[in-house]
Amino acid sequence: MLGGGTFSVQNKILPGSYINIVSADMGANVFGERGVTAMAISLDWGDEDIMEITREEFIKNSEEYFSRPYTDDALKDIREAFKNSHKLLIYKLNQTSQKKASCTYCTAKKYGSRGNFIRLSAAKNADEPSLYDVKLTIYDETVFSQTAASMNELDDNCYVDWNREASLGVISGTYLSGGVVGFVDGGSVQKFLDKLDSYTFNAVTIMYDNEEYEKLLVEYTKRMRDEVGKKFQCVTGIYSGGYEGNVCVKAKLADEEGYHIQAWTAGAIGGCEVNKSLTNTLYNGEYDITADASQTELESSIKKGEFVFHNVNGEVRVLLDINSFTDTTAEKGEDFKDNQTIRLIDRIATDIAAIFNGYYLGKVPNDAAGRNSLWCDIVKHHEKLLALRALDGFDENSITVEKGENRKSVIITDAITPANAMTQLYMTVRIN
Repeated sequence: MLGGGTFSVQNKILPGSYINIVSADMGANVFGERGVTAMAISLDWGDEDIMEITREEFIKNSEEYFSRPYTDDALKDIREAFKNSHKLLIYKLNQTSQKKASCTYCTAKKYGSRGNFIRLSAAKNADEPSLYDVKLTIYDETVFSQTAASMNELDDNCYVDWNREASLGVISGTYLSGGVVGFVDGGSVQKFLDKLDSYTFNAVTIMYDNEEYEKLLVEYTKRMRDEVGKKFQCVTGIYSGGYEGNVCVKAKLADEEGYHIQAWTAGAIGGCEVNKSLTNTLYNGEYDITADASQTELESSIKKGEFVFHNVNGEVRVLLDINSFTDTTAEKGEDFKDNQTIRLIDRIATDIAAIFNGYYLGKVPNDAAGRNSLWCDIVKHHEKLLALRALDGFDENSITVEKGENRKSVIITDAITPANAMTQLYMTVRIN
């Protein structure tokens, strides 16, 4: 009998063919995408958990998620966030003391006062008296209809859970009742932040006008960024954290409270690519922003680290894509005020961690060859950023991967030059 199979070292005894089939070494291919925004918002219909919804799902199935059509005014802030992000993590913020509406025959699928507007009716079928035509309506719009002989035959739907124990008969328009929308408190905010731990996202905001809740959000962001290594930015409207992970947006809205602009801003921050800037971006949302600040006021906002809008020939645009960091140090200079730079360094930190955890951790020996392989993958990653024009340049010789203090650890040093969007022009014209 001839030997055969694969080999790890050339130590076979039997004659035969030992063949390894492997993929060509393409290097670690980890390069993250952006466009996910987390948002806690008060709703009159929702679950206890975070809803993960894409833009397409929202447009097609808004009734399933919110019991309202996509164009409903109550969903304006969600549409605002979707102007620039392709996925939202939506959490019903007002959950304290919330209740589901119900009646003898069914219970609302989700919590909130919206369930009180669900009306159930059943009439004998004209052709078959043993059957009943069952309907659910909201504001006289039929959202569910089925002909059935018993409660057990009724289909599941996104509006109610049927009481299969009840007896189906003629029901002359019964409204569900007892649905309570719930209220917001510190516990509501903390539950939202706790649930976020298991999700990946690029920006987060709390749609509620409360400084203490915003402080909680900023502290959560600092802890996750600096201690856990989870990179994202939070958007606030009152509290300025003085931190590169916090964007404090200031805007006056003609007919609404100013905090509503946080939805568009969070969506824009979360959706902006690593090689782009929001500076001079046109506001394409549904609110009427009063952009009447003077040059002096705009300069003051920049110095305070405020994300603001201004009027450019009748159009409302972002003045400067900055965060709330203002107090520079030797370790954190002016670059840390710029959100494009933060997106870049966040991308690098996240991607290199993913490369190491996915391809090297517990798999590759910490020897010269293993460290050289990791160095090559970092260089390849940076070359992709260079091709995207997110980097102005990097010196591969400045990237080092060395053995750490113990045999299992590695120490990486890196040096990059970000490529920021042009924001100022200084020109001298000489007349001869």
